[in-house]
Amino acid sequence: MRLTTVHKVTPTANPLEFVGERGERLILNVIDHHIIRVRLYPEGQPRLDRTWMIGAHGEFPRDGLHRDAVPSLPLDQVSVRRDENSATLETNALRVVIHLDDLRLEWFRTTGERFAADHKGRAYTYDRTGRAIYHYMERRSDEHYYGFGETAGPLDKYGQRITLKPLDAADYNAETGDPLYKHYPLYITDQPERGHVYGLIYDNLAITTFDMGKELDAFWGSYHYYSAQDGDLDYYLIHGRNIPEITRTFARLTGYPAPFPDWSLGYLGSTMKYTEAPDAQEQLKEFVDKCQEFDIPCSMFHLSSGYSTDPEGRRNVFTWNRSRVPDPAAMTTYFHDAGIKVAANIKPHLLTTHPDFEEVKRIGGFIKDPDTGGPALTMMWSAGDGESAYGAYIDFTSEAGYNWWKAKVTEQLLAYGVDAMWNDNNEFGLWDDDAICDGFGQPFRLGLGRPLQTLLMARASYEAIQEYKPDETPFVLTRSACPGVQRYAQTWSGDNYTSWHTLKWNIPMGTGMSLSGFPNIGHDVGGFHGPLPDPELFLRWVQAGIFMPRFAIHSWKAGGNVNEPWMYPEVLPGIRKAIKLRYQLIPYLNSLMQASAASGQPYVTPLVLEDSSTDALNANFEYLLGDELLIAPVYEPEARTRRIYLPCDHYWRDLYTGEWHSGGQTIDVPAPLAYIPVFARGPEIIYERPSLTDFERRWNIDFKGAV
Repeated sequence: MRLTTVHKVTPTANPLEFVGERGERLILNVIDHHIIRVRLYPEGQPRLDRTWMIGAHGEFPRDGLHRDAVPSLPLDQVSVRRDENSATLETNALRVVIHLDDLRLEWFRTTGERFAADHKGRAYTYDRTGRAIYHYMERRSDEHYYGFGETAGPLDKYGQRITLKPLDAADYNAETGDPLYKHYPLYITDQPERGHVYGLIYDNLAITTFDMGKELDAFWGSYHYYSAQDGDLDYYLIHGRNIPEITRTFARLTGYPAPFPDWSLGYLGSTMKYTEAPDAQEQLKEFVDKCQEFDIPCSMFHLSSGYSTDPEGRRNVFTWNRSRVPDPAAMTTYFHDAGIKVAANIKPHLLTTHPDFEEVKRIGGFIKDPDTGGPALTMMWSAGDGESAYGAYIDFTSEAGYNWWKAKVTEQLLAYGVDAMWNDNNEFGLWDDDAICDGFGQPFRLGLGRPLQTLLMARASYEAIQEYKPDETPFVLTRSACPGVQRYAQTWSGDNYTSWHTLKWNIPMGTGMSLSGFPNIGHDVGGFHGPLPDPELFLRWVQAGIFMPRFAIHSWKAGGNVNEPWMYPEVLPGIRKAIKLRYQLIPYLNSLMQASAASGQPYVTPLVLEDSSTDALNANFEYLLGDELLIAPVYEPEARTRRIYLPCDHYWRDLYTGEWHSGGQTIDVPAPLAYIPVFARGPEIIYERPSLTDFERRWNIDFKGAV
């Protein structure tokens, strides 16, 4: 059903409201001079009247912010004009024209340039017999689309279709896989030839599709669209001068990324093998000993879920398998004595055989079945060998579930010396959209807010650590996420597959996530599933991984094999040097993390932020690390040179060879097995080639010594 006929227009300027003949409401709010919000309520009232994605004055209430409470500009800073066919809403930066015949919007700068428009004839549509909603916009051939969170393929999503339906996407194809783990309904449209950049945030947590030109329809011409299976249309259009300005605004609206402790920037060890073993505590001790034996610095180790199983091997979160780990406190003390922190894997569900299942059922801490009112049961992972069993998910929108979780984090993990929480398997794969979430006393259907459970799980884990250790900075890791989770957690790209192909295509996946407001990211170095990486692939993956905010080697391999720094003696010296270089980089990485936490500025970014040329646009596989470094991972076997594009307007110095190169050109540079190419930004004009860049002077990192 198209929203077309206008029955009534409200007289106020902010918000400006239109009522359709069936009672639909289209509402425009001016948030500030560069941000205008548009809402469509097909039923006249919101289906979910609160938001957890968007905050007010930097505050994000745990029980949500009422959608009408999002701050707007005062009326005296907004003007409205009307004639017979249209209404015009204007700030000192933007002008939006609302056509009254079909309620489509056209967007202009106040200087007159038109930069966006709804699609004529079907801008806002909804399903009268179902719950789906749609927003169609004009598509220009000179547009580029960036963001969407964690998605496969090239950075520019022009011509692609993206599904936001968080899944446990093990062994995904990093070039074509869809959907993946996260729900990020926001993106940036760049029109470099015309000098326009704008962003869109869709505040809706239902299953979503973005079609950015893959769908073709001869009658309707060029368009792209957003659709959601449930909820309302509630979007923010943000106009900016450049892409970084849009990403900072994303962060201002959805929350700045959390800063984490310095030690989280070191090497983070992990593997499922150790805790699955009958003698898990001995194998964990052996990892610590081998780090010392092979001179590998390590800052934290992840306990995979095998530590928390019953005698039959079934996963029981917040329990200890005392046959595998007889003395948890002694185990964490052994790590701590070696200077290594410990994170514990925790999952947001209880099997029906879990010792606490009946307690959580009694207090109402589970997501509920809509028919029985009891726990909504579903199949889920039971044991490390892939067996499944029935269980129920904790409802983090219930006081009982939320507080039970925090108490268990404290009593069963923090009290034993565990330092950090690893929120895993948190896509909430309960596929009954009618299941009931408590909603902190205002129940709603799970289909309206499945990713909200992930967000609140991260918040609960973060708060538990914060309250137990008030003088320390909490560290939480999450696999699934939606806008807002970055306020509490770091993330990674899930269970990737061991291959050169994955190493390559994880690169734009990471930069796209960073542009979406979540820069604290990384990938499982060496690949989680699949065969063991060969020595060359493993070394190249480590060399690439040390430059990401999260650097972790993690795996689950058939036959009990495992990715470990010392797994190949022939490349161990190179692995050791790369990891030690990572520790030299920590002060620089920490400065980037702190700046991002204060301003929302991403720091793992594609070259298009610096350069609008076609060469920069196509540079999917190198990236900028902060303002000063350019990283070019090697992603092909036996490659000993690397073709790379250097952004224009600056000179760039190869930190290994010392050679200077002018920007705005594509060059072949050395990439011996000992290192991957890394460049530092130099001045815009070089009259005399300086011996060092500002980066080298400030941070005093010996790249040549790492060869």
